[in-house]
Amino acid sequence: MRPSFRGWCAHYEKTKLLSRLDAAIEFHFGIWMASSSLWQRFRRYFLEYRELGFSPDISRMKFPEDLFEKMQPRIEQAFAAIRELEAGAIANPAEKRMVGHYWLRNPGLAPTSEISTDQHSYVQQLRDGVLNFFVTFVEVRNDRCGARFEVEDGITSGDYLQGFLRGTRSALYEKGRESITMSIPEVNAFNIGLLIALHERAVGYYGSLVNINAYDQLGVEARQKAESKPLQLQKQGQEELSGEGKTAEEIARSIDADPEDVFHLLRHLANNAPRIKVVPGEEAVDDRFSLGQSP
Repeated sequence: MRPSFRGWCAHYEKTKLLSRLDAAIEFHFGIWMASSSLWQRFRRYFLEYRELGFSPDISRMKFPEDLFEKMQPRIEQAFAAIRELEAGAIANPAEKRMVGHYWLRNPGLAPTSEISTDQHSYVQQLRDGVLNFFVTFVEVRNDRCGARFEVEDGITSGDYLQGFLRGTRSALYEKGRESITMSIPEVNAFNIGLLIALHERAVGYYGSLVNINAYDQLGVEARQKAESKPLQLQKQGQEELSGEGKTAEEIARSIDADPEDVFHLLRHLANNAPRIKVVPGEEAVDDRFSLGQSP
């Protein structure tokens, strides 16, 4: 017996609904799997130096899991070379000079009183690299608010910076590299705001010149939507905090959220809300967060 047209339509709609449901389940499962995978990668590659308060995160860099194992001999060689440079090895054989940028901040660490004060490698890249840019220099005419002090006889750090500016500008122009120099009297909130406002308008102005609406871009809208998610997640995460410490992973499981997102929002709260307490774990990702008494 052949099915009626109505029956066939009902069967078709049911099949279509199930297909959409399967697709939705597969989509959300894929997101969950991706989130889980990223969390494990974050656990592995997030590093925190607690004594410095410094934490690099390379988990969102696309390198294979065995990269460091394969690169181990070259990594050890590079570290050895750095240790030699820091101990005073000659880094520039042509000029017989040592290089130690941190010596500029603390000359007492230098193996000799002769220390490097130039920009070398970056300027070389600009002078001799691919010509697909122009340089914008920002000159600050008043180099300090307090009393001047000399780093050499008759020379201040501000004098060095002025020399860097003029010398670099000339060296680049000799190689056909163009530049713009903007000069402000001093570093303060007004002048920083002025530079930001200028570059904001420069983007819109340039967009008009090339027939692009700089204020109607899908990428910007996507970012704005993504920014609202952590704020909503923050409220959920706070509601899960109690006197008993919990890890980011435990809280994320309770609110069905990405553990890495929860970890970052909890660290943010712990650094800015006195009531949020942290008990350090063996690794930073195992820290336990709790809600303490109001100050």
